[in-house]
Amino acid sequence: DNWAFLYAQRLALKQELPLHVCFCLVPKFLDATIRHYDFMLKGLQEVAKECAKLNIAFHLLLGYAKDVLPTFVVEHGVGGLVTDFCPLRLPRQWVEDVREQLPEDVPFAQVDAHNIVPCWVTSHKQEYSAWTIRGKIHALLPEFLTEFPPVICHPYPPSCPAETIAWEACYSSLQVDCTVKEVEWATPGTAAGLKVLQSFITERLKSFCSHRNNPNKAALSNLSPWFHFGQVSTQRAILEVQKHRGKYKDSVDAFVEEAVVRRELAENFCYYNDNYDSVQGAYDWAQTTLTLHAEDKRPFLYELPELEQGITHDPLWNAAQRQMVWEGKMHGFLRMYWAKKILEWTCSPTEALRIAIYLNDRYELDGRDPNGYVGCLWSICGVHDHGWAERAVFGKIRYMNYAGCKRKFDVGQFERRY
Repeated sequence: DNWAFLYAQRLALKQELPLHVCFCLVPKFLDATIRHYDFMLKGLQEVAKECAKLNIAFHLLLGYAKDVLPTFVVEHGVGGLVTDFCPLRLPRQWVEDVREQLPEDVPFAQVDAHNIVPCWVTSHKQEYSAWTIRGKIHALLPEFLTEFPPVICHPYPPSCPAETIAWEACYSSLQVDCTVKEVEWATPGTAAGLKVLQSFITERLKSFCSHRNNPNKAALSNLSPWFHFGQVSTQRAILEVQKHRGKYKDSVDAFVEEAVVRRELAENFCYYNDNYDSVQGAYDWAQTTLTLHAEDKRPFLYELPELEQGITHDPLWNAAQRQMVWEGKMHGFLRMYWAKKILEWTCSPTEALRIAIYLNDRYELDGRDPNGYVGCLWSICGVHDHGWAERAVFGKIRYMNYAGCKRKFDVGQFERRY
């Protein structure tokens, strides 16, 4: 279920050439830990087995793409290169670096297999909110939300077989923090991810619309780790979920809104806004209001170690933080509350955003993702939102508090769990 892969195979079949798949394993990536690398590498082991069955050579290259891929292209006489898309600055830089180093006669194409509607097709500019992008996406879905053709067993074998991958050596090449351990609830790989999708459809989809904002109810898809690592395609999830529209129309519509409209809005923001991870990326009204209230007295002030350990005065916040540290996933409704409290309890909006992004990227299995950056900026800097009644610290940024959470769900039940 990968349009970049399908396009590459189509080119190879047309030219009657072998097909190679390369993954460049970088030693470190932002605040990723062994929790993230282990999930990714175990998923890649499944990909390597699938490729072998399909007569497609799978190569795991150790190092940055610019250092290892151009050499590979020359040594294997590669006739063309196809890559996937990610709107974040580091992966975009990797693509640019490779483009500069490639031999001039090797064409290089990029396919947005990440979104259902390609990011640059949806809109040519940064969209203001879900309201401004929703119609554009829905108008294009009939064209792009189609069934995937299969990847076929490739009829042109490579002249030399792919080297056996020493997976243990891959782990020893990493320069990441190994204290943040793997989680038990999420098994890496496509097979496991598709099982989670099926369990969502049969057990949780019916209550997604009514209970998705209640952290005590099992109503969420829980698919974000597999989406993030490309182990399950969002498009596959939508195709499967939509088969149940007749039965659960409201839940299916709500899931499409979150997994397509909101997710692709986040991709749009990161693609068109270079400051997607800083206060400078916020709208003018939000920057103004946050500056006006930057000196306001905070009710509590916490440093990173206290926040990381979940030892604040607020038992709900602590429980949410612990859920993230232990399980690699915090409930979506609580992520908003969690980030807004960091704004309220740290010395400045810049510091609040830095801490929120650091904790999200370090512990969440789906960290370092456009959704994560935009979630932090929505909560702290009002991105894709509008101004609300003015108050201390927050200014016109939407406010959330403990009492409001108590009105929405049984806070005590969640606190006891963690």
